[in-house]
Amino acid sequence: MEFSVFLRAHIEEIISLTDEEFAVVSAYFKPRKVAKKEFLIKSDQQVTAEFLVQKGLLKAYMHDDLAKEHIVQFAMENWWISDYPAYALQDKGELYVQALEPCIVLELSLEDKNEMCLQVPKMYQFHGKKTFSGYVALQKRVLSLMKNSAKEKYESLLHQYPQLFQRVTKTLLAQYLGVSRETLSRLENDK
Repeated sequence: MEFSVFLRAHIEEIISLTDEEFAVVSAYFKPRKVAKKEFLIKSDQQVTAEFLVQKGLLKAYMHDDLAKEHIVQFAMENWWISDYPAYALQDKGELYVQALEPCIVLELSLEDKNEMCLQVPKMYQFHGKKTFSGYVALQKRVLSLMKNSAKEKYESLLHQYPQLFQRVTKTLLAQYLGVSRETLSRLENDK
């Protein structure tokens, strides 16, 4: 699918654009092919862009002091991903963003995003709603990690995103849920 068809459908889930407005908006997005295992962002790297996933699957993660991997986010088709605190501040990040499958992403720099919104003010509304939705999802995830049992976290993820279970290894799912691989296997056997 051509990136402009995908992008327009993605934006028009929230706002409508004229053909002229969309021509301005689409010029700011840079399509990029990403190979499996390729990094879009590495820890301690200056983060200047966010990415809309047209095709494929990515993960955002960090390592703790013991080199244990902690997955913060998966991003499938129609999802956005970056190291957002670093992106907002145009600073060095703490996260890695890596492709789990061959991907096509649409890259948007903060500078281009700001200029695009000045040119087409409706895009402020679009990005505001996307940001708010992302914040709500993140807060729900944090609360789930804090209060839910391993079984509840597993069942919630399975209910909300069943396609992840087809595309992601059990080890990665366990890292995302904050449980051991053995616990995840036990939960799967119990269902």
